[in-house]
Amino acid sequence: MPHTTGRHELGQNFLVDPRVVDTVLSVVATWPDDRPLLELGPGDGALTGPLAALGRPVTAVEIDARRAARLRRRLAGRVDVVRGDLARHRLDTGADIVSNVPYGITTPLLRRLLGAPHWHHAILLLQWEVARKRAGVGGTTLMAAQWWPWFTFGLVHRVPATSFRPVTSVDGGLLEVRRRPVPLVADAVHHRSVVTETFTGRGRGVLDVVGRRHGRSVRDLWARSSSVGSRDLPRDLDVEQWVTLAELVPRRSESQQRRGRGRDDDHRQERHP
Repeated sequence: MPHTTGRHELGQNFLVDPRVVDTVLSVVATWPDDRPLLELGPGDGALTGPLAALGRPVTAVEIDARRAARLRRRLAGRVDVVRGDLARHRLDTGADIVSNVPYGITTPLLRRLLGAPHWHHAILLLQWEVARKRAGVGGTTLMAAQWWPWFTFGLVHRVPATSFRPVTSVDGGLLEVRRRPVPLVADAVHHRSVVTETFTGRGRGVLDVVGRRHGRSVRDLWARSSSVGSRDLPRDLDVEQWVTLAELVPRRSESQQRRGRGRDDDHRQERHP
């Protein structure tokens, strides 16, 4: 019988709702079936066994030694169970990602995931409000806008707090992330720099910010070509508007890019967790 009480110091809240498991499997079934799966934080294996039943190679990374050992015994020959920290495990192996993410490490894990190459699909169980924001529901966040040219973010389903043991204080949400087959921009440093400057710049609206930062000619051309209004805020923009803005803003020199790279990648400036 699986133990369903998570260790508090590890931030574990285990999934116990079979309906949520079925939803995750239905999403994974839409991904190409020739790719292996990497499950980060399997806990007691509510998802692990069903994922293995799909017939794909599955690696599960679990930090709790006792649970890793139980999973290894129960799923011997079907799943490669690795004892390790999901916040440090390699993500560039080409495996697609499934994770019930401990709420306390959501943002660091997302940063690592989006910066890792080779994987193509991920489904993540996050806090509901975080999943909504990453999917752009109710407005775009800095992190989403920075990575939009490379990924799409889709809100799949709301997960009640009662779907976990221990029961969580807030609902969860399933977020699907897909890597675009062809990126919408080539210069990642420049794009993220423009997005960060626009989100954090001073002004009464996004056009005012762009005008102050990049001049009236860039502002006016962007407003006409992308239908950006004077009352629009950074959170109101879609991916095409961000891509067009980055194309219009002159690129900085290599030394300027290196100086700005730390700011561009520092998602701590974002006000929405």
